[in-house]
Amino acid sequence: MKLLIQSLAQSQRLFIAGLQIAIFIVMAWIGGLKAFPYEAEGIIPFVANSPVMSFFLGKPSPEYKDYKNKEGELVPKNISWHEANHTYLFSYGLGAVIIFIGIITLLGIWNPILAVIGGLLTFIMSLVTLSFLITTPEVYVPALGGEHYGFPYLSGAGRLVIKDVIMLFGGLVVASHAANTLLRRH
Repeated sequence: MKLLIQSLAQSQRLFIAGLQIAIFIVMAWIGGLKAFPYEAEGIIPFVANSPVMSFFLGKPSPEYKDYKNKEGELVPKNISWHEANHTYLFSYGLGAVIIFIGIITLLGIWNPILAVIGGLLTFIMSLVTLSFLITTPEVYVPALGGEHYGFPYLSGAGRLVIKDVIMLFGGLVVASHAANTLLRRH
């Protein structure tokens, strides 16, 4: 047991680098998907209901419900609405920001200042994402006749959002470890 404990303790830096790689993979993948219409359309309930982001869109919040596409569905009327709403433009910008955060966090493996910045940006992004649990009705199971609906019953969208708790604290672990590295150097 002692050997296991020593091995784990000696591997901490390696595991934190692994966490930085994991954050990069998630950010690059999710950020990259923002360039595709189905992903852009899928984030609209979150963005439209967010007091932090809704001003980026061209249409009022409840209107998006009439123009939702299922993943992979091609409905020209809905696509036209999303174009007028700036859905795709917003998603491209958001995707670029997410990829940037992932790259900064990854580069932090070699540069602790970048690790602090990337970790804190990951924390902030995750905090914004988790705010969707308060602002977005679609994160909870709707009342459609079943007995389990509303809070605390997470829908697919809610289960997707709640996982950002891990990213939130992963970002803080990366930033904290890098800050300790910087303090030791000075």
